Amino acid sequence: MGHEFLADESVLAFDLETTGISTNDDRIVQIALIGSNSDGDAVHYETMINPRRPIPSGASNVHGIFDSDVKSLPDFSHHADEIHELIENSVIVGHNVRRFDMPLLDNEFRRIGRLPPKPKAMMDTLEIVRRVKVGRPHNLSSLCQRHGISLDNAHTAAADAAASLLLFWRLTMDHALMFRNSLEEIERWLIHGKSVTDDSNLGRGLNDLEMLDPLGKIRIDDGHYIVAFGRHRGRHLSEVAQLDPSYINWLLSPSGIEDENTREILKEFLS
Repeated sequence: MGHEFLADESVLAFDLETTGISTNDDRIVQIALIGSNSDGDAVHYETMINPRRPIPSGASNVHGIFDSDVKSLPDFSHHADEIHELIENSVIVGHNVRRFDMPLLDNEFRRIGRLPPKPKAMMDTLEIVRRVKVGRPHNLSSLCQRHGISLDNAHTAAADAAASLLLFWRLTMDHALMFRNSLEEIERWLIHGKSVTDDSNLGRGLNDLEMLDPLGKIRIDDGHYIVAFGRHRGRHLSEVAQLDPSYINWLLSPSGIEDENTREILKEFLS
């Protein structure tokens, strides 16, 4: 399934709703951490926070949280211990989490004189879609729609966190060959863009997978069909069908896959 690198890890999707988009100056008004701990127990932490400043109307119009919703609630310091315990040494998943959510959270901790929690790793779905070359747009709602993920109540922290977690699982399955490495190496690839090739240390490459057709244009990986040539090399067949239907039409013709039996297998798989 491509998730071996997460075995025995606490994996939490993380999202914030805030007073604005400045990681230095704005404040948290809602936080969600959703996933499971290292024992496999479900985690669902969601709370609104008094930012101790007015929430601009533009921000309220996005996330639906107004001054009246938070004025009687505790501020960030009241929640700091629990948030720190959840995030410390966990694998954090989120959309643009490395550049927005975590820096903003770090600054909230520093304002109250605390060291921020240190995740074991961050799996940023925005970084992932860029590394595996998913087409634009790259906002969370568009990506969820494209991958068949429901995003009801968008721009609430819990809904966005849950959606980013589902998107993460989908991306790691659709691009399983890219996630056959240690957690540390995968994060390094996401940050620095290290190229992934068949002779890398990511485990089995395309050439190691079982061939479906005599020429090896289609490979079999844990029951999935992988395109092993051309511009969609390394992608799952089902993903290519969504991204590039005209390519699939060509692939299923004698000009694409010469072997008739293979074409019939793939047609049945996609039907």
